[in-house]
Amino acid sequence: MKICLVTAFPPSRGGLSEYGFHIARELQQNPLLSLTVLADVVPDVHDDQNGPSVVRCWTFNDPKTAGKRLQVIRKIDRDVVGFNLLFTTFGHKPLTAFRGLTLPLLTRVAGYYTHVTLHHLVDFIDLEGAGIRFPRLYRAAGAVATKMLLLSNSLSVLMPAYRSILIKKYGGGNVHFRTHGILAQSPEYPDFSRRNNPEQRIVAFGKWGTYKRPEVLIDAFQSIANKLPHLKLIIAGGDHPRTMGYIASLARKYESARIEFTGYVPEEKIADLFRSASVAVMPYSSATGASGVAHLACAYGVPIISSDIPDFAHMAEEESMAIEFYRTGDSQALADKLVSLLGSRERQKAMAIQNFSAALRMTMPSVVRQYLRWFELSQHKHTMNGFSRFPFRPSWRSLSSKAASARRSGRPSWNWTLQECSPKELSVGAVSKLDPSDRSGRA
Repeated sequence: MKICLVTAFPPSRGGLSEYGFHIARELQQNPLLSLTVLADVVPDVHDDQNGPSVVRCWTFNDPKTAGKRLQVIRKIDRDVVGFNLLFTTFGHKPLTAFRGLTLPLLTRVAGYYTHVTLHHLVDFIDLEGAGIRFPRLYRAAGAVATKMLLLSNSLSVLMPAYRSILIKKYGGGNVHFRTHGILAQSPEYPDFSRRNNPEQRIVAFGKWGTYKRPEVLIDAFQSIANKLPHLKLIIAGGDHPRTMGYIASLARKYESARIEFTGYVPEEKIADLFRSASVAVMPYSSATGASGVAHLACAYGVPIISSDIPDFAHMAEEESMAIEFYRTGDSQALADKLVSLLGSRERQKAMAIQNFSAALRMTMPSVVRQYLRWFELSQHKHTMNGFSRFPFRPSWRSLSSKAASARRSGRPSWNWTLQECSPKELSVGAVSKLDPSDRSGRA
């Protein structure tokens, strides 16, 4: 199978670049796949020759490169084109962002199977809190963009509530819930000898300045610092693109030997950040989907304290994470949670082991396997029923006409792996046939 993945990609710091990197790395491990990444342009970068094939053909916030993406997709001619998307993946300028979100529909109309992994919905974003002007206009445009994205062949979201909204409000059909994953092939059992020995480390990680603001956490830390002399606070990560200079201003305001602002954390240093953490804190005012920080904490077996955002409560319940919640914006409530957790080694260990156990169930190999299983099943269905590039009309071409068209066009035929399944079997149980060890029902 030949796959094209459209995503921001390191060393770019664009939204979801790290997630795109981990998905691409896992796909590359499969010898039966051929992967090409369509990434954003980063000046003076030379991509790893041992990594996936990377074509850097678009620039963030640049409308001139919008049409080039489809041209490159046509040129490389993949079987499946996957999109790793936020609403702002292609730009923060409204028209550029909207134009970029038309690409999955245009790709399907061009004749390619398209799949979108959508990390948030505009319905759940606190636009006012994020400093967006004209929030009603943004929501209206976001609703139109959502409708367009649903015209892809299939779409995945990372929160069950998002799937419900897309089906009930937007009339979406081929919508799936899939777990975010821990961005690692195998989680690390926590080394408790590196924690609280003697320093207790509170870690907060993110792109700061919009709905992620650490002032509440800093206030809570300062209120308990005298009680816990070996306590240190680490604010990791840089500025959100909309709030350049924000972290530097906080570092000047709260200058202290016990508060560290790391700035941007390279991929290779993330592990050390979490391995020695006593607790990870998410002091957010709202959410834009499943938390990548929470999944990172699980991968290293770190207890989590979070503001009581409904999305995170649903995520914790769905994925069996150990998260303690405090009232959003209440620094005293956060301070009380920190004192209670940091004072109990037993509670820290129990939460750490629970999060490590959750991580074992959502490694990147298992996440990618779910996607590949669905692509293979979809290919087989299209072979039997015919493939329609037009999302507004039903598929009608027969298998023979599809094969004849493929011969005329010179396009490569599908490499089927499910030919042992009859049409009846496909309708009732092909997903479980594909991987007997995984019967989660979330194909």
